Amino acid sequence: MLQPKQDKWRKPFKKKYTGKAKRGTKISFGDYGLQAKEGTWITSRQIEATRIAITRFLQRQGELHIRIFPHNPMTKKPLEVRMGKGKGSVDHYAAVVKEKMILFELGGDINESDALEALRLGMHKLPIKCKIVKKGEEN
Repeated sequence: MLQPKQDKWRKPFKKKYTGKAKRGTKISFGDYGLQAKEGTWITSRQIEATRIAITRFLQRQGELHIRIFPHNPMTKKPLEVRMGKGKGSVDHYAAVVKEKMILFELGGDINESDALEALRLGMHKLPIKCKIVKKGEEN
């Protein structure tokens, strides 16, 4: 799973995912991209599942670029524990995804139909609505 090597704070506040993204809305590294249509937190497990689905379909063709990284630790208290006694321990890491962000990019030596099908398969692993965009058509 993806997780940061270092944290500045062990248990920070949860970041907001409302509103549209200011950065990361254009395709930079590839020719096709997966763009978020709504905001949420995406866990490292979901990112990994999407990566595996895309790379299995492509069978080492093309290049996959992951544009999000799970920096934020999410805490959780154990089940059946009473209220109080401080904040829970770190359970997993998540990435903040805002509307219009590009999550994954595909490029390299790959035809259009394979790229669109691979991104469609990866889209089903994510908990939000996404759309597939081509370079230059991101809005």
